[in-house]
Amino acid sequence: MDRESVIAGRRLKFHVSTDAGEFRVRFYRLGRELSFMAETGPYPGVPAAPPPHPDGVPEHASPAVDWDWPPYEHGIPADWPPGIYLARFVEEEGSAEEEGSAEGAERRARDVPLPADAGIAGFGREFFVVRPRHPGASGARILYKKSTYTRHAYNCGDRADVRRAASLYDHPVYQEGGADRPRGHQLSLHRPGGVNDLAYWDAPFIAWLERSGYEVEYCTDLDLHEEPGLLSPYRLLLSVGHDEYWSAAMRAHAAEFVRGGGNVAFFSANTCWWRVHPVDGNSAFVSDTDHHVGTEYPHLPATDLWWPAPPDGVGEPENALTGVSFRNGGMWPGDWPGDRPREGYRVQHADHWVYEGTGLRDGSDGGTQDALGAGTALIGYECDGAAFATDADGVARATGVDGTPESFLILGIYLLDPVHDDFHHLKWGHWNCPEREGAITSPRAATMGLYTAGGTVFTAGTTDWPVVCGRELDPGVVRVTRNVLDRLAGPATPDR
Repeated sequence: MDRESVIAGRRLKFHVSTDAGEFRVRFYRLGRELSFMAETGPYPGVPAAPPPHPDGVPEHASPAVDWDWPPYEHGIPADWPPGIYLARFVEEEGSAEEEGSAEGAERRARDVPLPADAGIAGFGREFFVVRPRHPGASGARILYKKSTYTRHAYNCGDRADVRRAASLYDHPVYQEGGADRPRGHQLSLHRPGGVNDLAYWDAPFIAWLERSGYEVEYCTDLDLHEEPGLLSPYRLLLSVGHDEYWSAAMRAHAAEFVRGGGNVAFFSANTCWWRVHPVDGNSAFVSDTDHHVGTEYPHLPATDLWWPAPPDGVGEPENALTGVSFRNGGMWPGDWPGDRPREGYRVQHADHWVYEGTGLRDGSDGGTQDALGAGTALIGYECDGAAFATDADGVARATGVDGTPESFLILGIYLLDPVHDDFHHLKWGHWNCPEREGAITSPRAATMGLYTAGGTVFTAGTTDWPVVCGRELDPGVVRVTRNVLDRLAGPATPDR
């Protein structure tokens, strides 16, 4: 996609390389199910090679530059509702006469993916956001931010039959920068790679939001980066799933929104860990991270880590916005999404409005101390925490030594013990970080909580909250999510 969001009624530009004579594009909208919207084409197919990687390995392709594939356009109807949409690119089979026949139309109809995750994830697909012409006019009070920068960081540029292995994590491209360009790994947003994270985190949560009657509008990271007034029509901003990469402007706009009385719910983790610098007309970004180039770190310490003091980092702990940090949390070993303990969050302050209607207890009445999400893989795949100390009553309280706001209230906690072995050696939540602190000043724990500073900021402290809620795997998690949305965005009207 030329850009991952488009306003209804305007034109969407996409880029395709194929050796097929023709291809079509099928559009779907993610909602309570995957809804077929339209089919367009046929378009003439044109093959184009990926740009070579500077490491010279033929199987790789450069993640740093625009792949510059042939462009195509499609007008998005003005009446398409706001949402996240899926484009599926389908190579034509058979003759043009067959494709134009009733038999061809019937065959294409049979090819429409089923309304399930299997029809969302995969190659030959791309997603984009449709934004309304008049934000908030429909009554939507919630803006859902799709974490597109994080998606690009992990996108390897693969296709179904070719593993190109080129991303911020696989064979990245590092540039020294200069007077008018930041130093760091460069990543182009104009690369293919298919759809993955959307199916895992976003699709089930979006389906649940619509089933539950919430009016929601959508944006991308780039939208939040470019538009200072983007949040003004809304009461609540959502960060969902894995939201690791933030620009300074994104963070400034979100922080200003909170200071002005707006609310944020981080149903996410590993959030705001690395700073990115959009470049090349915002079609790429640069980030000085600690990812290997070959067998070496090109620059240590990596200066785009948000929390460390300059010159070794940005000096603005993510905790100041989110209340929590990956350096006080961690991740589980093994392949994504990985297996993990299923004990859930130990409940604290069960009389808080966040727990209203859950029936969960914190043990202060002499009964059992319950765990939110027990029996599900709620904690992880990655999770964030706040530095804390336990008082005489066994209640965990944030210390604020890591930048967490003084008013942050810990509502749920899960001690990360044992953790991945690397964390014992490399400290503070990231396996490639150099040792930046002499000692661990707080136990690591996934942390759910909130604070108020103008507006209210809630954090789930875990990437997989939207999975457990969206699939309705735990009634307590579902009810807490409802409580947060209803309180911070206003009442919803359930349609079931």
